[in-house]
Amino acid sequence: MATGSDLETARSTVLFSSLPGPLADTILKQSATKTFQRGETIFIQGEAAENIYIVLHGWVKLFRITPTGAEAVVGVFTKGRSFGEAVAFEDVPFPVTAEAVTDSRLLLVRASLLATLMRERPEIAMAIVSSTFRHLQALVAQVEQLKAHTGAQRVAEFLLELCECGTGSCTITLPYDKSLIAGRLGMQPPSLSRAFNRLEEHGVQISHNLATISDIAHLREYVLEDRSAPWRKAE
Repeated sequence: MATGSDLETARSTVLFSSLPGPLADTILKQSATKTFQRGETIFIQGEAAENIYIVLHGWVKLFRITPTGAEAVVGVFTKGRSFGEAVAFEDVPFPVTAEAVTDSRLLLVRASLLATLMRERPEIAMAIVSSTFRHLQALVAQVEQLKAHTGAQRVAEFLLELCECGTGSCTITLPYDKSLIAGRLGMQPPSLSRAFNRLEEHGVQISHNLATISDIAHLREYVLEDRSAPWRKAE
């Protein structure tokens, strides 16, 4: 059963934040929570998509297995993030597998419930479109990172996203293991290690699962640095 804090987390998602309060409460009170242990499968690629998922606690990864047997990480989600909106209304199976990266608790919103209510409350459809568009924006940002940023810049941006402070120094706890961080950033583990070493000259120190950033503003400038700049200076 969802607690008051669970409902507050769910209401903060893109999917529910734009809905009138009473309508959001009606949907959420008819939804169920489920706990998953670290490494437990939530759904598998090819399984019928019946629910939309909201992360209430923990971390969840979505991935596909490539023809070579490698794992391609599509996305990693944490508290206040939702996934599964698009396929749940297309009557198609999940194109990815979802797995709990840490002990996690999710809210499962039945797609059939939303479909029924949508006939009388079209604002639900707009909320789903908005949420799906947010996922598209995130995917576009990932493609931009892969195309325009070096590996070290991608790692730096990942660390900055975890910072709770905007200036000065900051120490953060890496939320999941380094192999998953590498997969999330489109890198191999050895490349991630080299990127961490590269970031030492920009004030980043890694010790086990802790990352200390000496100057957030400086690291942000490094992320925004055009990697073609050295070439232009040589012209």
